[in-house]
Order: sequence, then C-alpha cells, then structure tokens
Amino acid sequence: MTGEQKQKEVSSEEVKVEEIKNNQNLTKEINDKKNETDEGLKTEDIKAKDQECQENERKSIEELQQELDRRQEENDKTYERLLRLQAEYDNFKKRTEREKLAERKYKAQDLANELLPALDNFERALAIETTAETKGIVEGISMVYRQIKEALKSEGIEEIEAVGKEFDPNLHHAVMQVEDEEIESNFIIEELQKGYILKDRVIRPAMVKVNK
Repeated sequence: MTGEQKQKEVSSEEVKVEEIKNNQNLTKEINDKKNETDEGLKTEDIKAKDQECQENERKSIEELQQELDRRQEENDKTYERLLRLQAEYDNFKKRTEREKLAERKYKAQDLANELLPALDNFERALAIETTAETKGIVEGISMVYRQIKEALKSEGIEEIEAVGKEFDPNLHHAVMQVEDEEIESNFIIEELQKGYILKDRVIRPAMVKVNK
C-alpha cells in the first residue's frame, strides 16, 4: 500500500469517527429534548393532580361545614325544647306546691261550710227568751255552740268583726242602709248574719246594716 493510499484510508477513518461523534451528539441532544419534554409533562400532571386534590379538599370541607351547621341547628332546637320543658316542669312543680299548701292551709273550709248553717241555727236558738223551763236546754245548746266555735277556731276559722267597724266590701256584705247623724258615715250599725274568715280567706262575708 502506497503512502497516498494510507493517507486516504486515514482520512476516511477520521470522517467516520467524526460522523459517529456527530451522531452521538445528535442522539444526546434528542434524548435531552425528550427528557425535558417528559419532565414538563410530568410537572403539568402533578400541578393538575394537586389542583384536583385541593378542589376535592375544599368541597369536602364545605360539606363538612354544612353538616356541622345542620347538626348545630338541630342541637340548638333540641336545647330550646329542653329549656321549655324544664320551665314547664318548674311551673308545674311550683303550682303543685302552691296547691298543696293551699289545700293544707284551707283544708277546714269544706267543714266550715257544712257547719256554718248549724251555727246560725244555734244562734237563733240562743236568741230566744230564756225561761225557767228552757234554761237547761239553752245552757246545753250554748255549751255545744261554744264547743263548735272553739273547734273551728282551732282550725283557723274566726268571726269577722262587724258592728262599730268601718264597712269593708272585702269582709262585709251590706244588705241595708240607714241614716243616723249620731254615727259616722259608712260604719256598720248592725250585724244581720255573722261572717267568717279562714286565716286570710273570707269564706262568708258578714251581712250588715250600714250607715250612709
């Protein structure tokens, strides 16, 4: 092989080597571009996924808040119902206690209402003229009358004061009026039927004659 042939062969080899390097560089550049594109796509996918997760999380929070608000509203209504029931129960309890106290306080009223007509009859009987023949009977009637009045008094039932007192419509029932200049106006001058009071409750007002 001549020198010229050898030189041509070397030049040909150098060209091949250069072509290989160029091909390798091109391949590397293509691969780099491909990797950059893949990375970009991956980043976009991640951003899209992240946004989707955030949106789902936001919707979940809104739904949970709505559910919480609904439960709170239900709890508030239940609490208000319980307060009303408690108030109604307290009122019922107080009313029951008042009724029990009133029942104990005025338990003798029914008995008094039954006995007052009998007392009226006793008083009429005692108002008759006493004679030697009726003296014993009148004394017996008087004793029974006093015993009944004492029994009623022990239960808190007493006579309402009338004669000489100023007329009080809460205690007295005026059935007659007269004019007497010697007596003050609106004062009671005669009692026609006794009245009775049970502690602080009038069970029968006194029937009276009042001066104008």
